[in-house]
Amino acid sequence: MNQALALIAIVVRDYDEAIDFYVNKLKFALVEDSYQPEQDKRWVVVKPVGDGSTSLLLARASSPHQENYIGDQAGGRVFLFLRTDDFVRDYADLVARGVEFVREPKDAPYGTVAVFKDLYGNLWDLVQFTDGRP
Repeated sequence: MNQALALIAIVVRDYDEAIDFYVNKLKFALVEDSYQPEQDKRWVVVKPVGDGSTSLLLARASSPHQENYIGDQAGGRVFLFLRTDDFVRDYADLVARGVEFVREPKDAPYGTVAVFKDLYGNLWDLVQFTDGRP
């Protein structure tokens, strides 16, 4: 059996503001932005640069219930982990672009890590692993 995570859906308030954040602040590639008229939705996929295969599906909330989860998809815990091959470079670049870090860089047994918020408040780790983790 050969399986892999292809997409992770993240609930957003607005497609265009989410694209702006992920593409212009985090420097993700915009993989697809297609209108789906039968559902009055867009299929918006972004992906970190590099050779990773997992992408984010930016899914606009379509009900009040879904709106409750914008910015709190993991109940206040770190939700996603952005692996880098050069922590110092990428941390400095994200800070320069105005990304808000809520935990300063630290060395941990597994690597160097800092926590930032996306535009809605979801927490992310920027991490450079040093112990062979994927």
